[in-house]
Amino acid sequence: MLLAVDVGNTETVVGLFEDGPGADALIDHWRLSTEASRTSDELALLLGQLLALRALRLGTDVTGVAMCSGVPRVTAAMREMCARHLDLAPVVIGPGTRTGVPIRYENPREVGADRIANAVGALDRFTPPLVIVDFGTATTLDAISTDGTYLGGAIVPGVEVALDALYSHAALLRRVELVAPRQAIGTSTESAIQSGTLYGTAALVDGMVARIEVELGEPTVVATGGLSNVVAPLTHRVQHQDPWLTLHGLRVVYERNARP
Repeated sequence: MLLAVDVGNTETVVGLFEDGPGADALIDHWRLSTEASRTSDELALLLGQLLALRALRLGTDVTGVAMCSGVPRVTAAMREMCARHLDLAPVVIGPGTRTGVPIRYENPREVGADRIANAVGALDRFTPPLVIVDFGTATTLDAISTDGTYLGGAIVPGVEVALDALYSHAALLRRVELVAPRQAIGTSTESAIQSGTLYGTAALVDGMVARIEVELGEPTVVATGGLSNVVAPLTHRVQHQDPWLTLHGLRVVYERNARP
């Protein structure tokens, strides 16, 4: 079995795949809070408990690990966990990793590993040019050219980050459930926050895609990330939703690096 691990600043997503050429089906997935203080042994215990839900064992059934991470302490702990409990080296997206995607960025090392995984996964499933919208801690838009080159994109504060800032600076505003209100004109504080947050984010995505399209050409627009199922249906430009695109990209990167 292959574990694909996407370590974000807020959440860590773990996917389970069959380990073998062309094994594309995601067998199971779990979403965890990211805790930078977890040790390698704690990670092994946690992952072992998750695998036990499917009657699998970490030390015997996992034959490969692919990872992208934006949290260096977790990256180090995961490497140690793989060495100590699995006796293998994980495939970690970073400098020197074969991804198959040329990067046209002023400093390619600055591109987030999750954004590269998204690009790999999207190119494996869709025809470029592409715009990939990832609704995570940050909302990112990444542009892929017709020849499959990663060009760059845009980064804005994510939905929940923006709401946390709003609540912490406005004493009279309370937290609301992230569901789309019936209309754009909010008739209560709750519906006004919901409208501004969700319809506003959707409008931002549509506007940014229109600007990127001028430079890129007409793209296929793919949405992913934890809130993609909430925001993407409210947009006009998102054509495909793939909440596990990053995990799929990690699986492809693993195949390109762990096999001859």
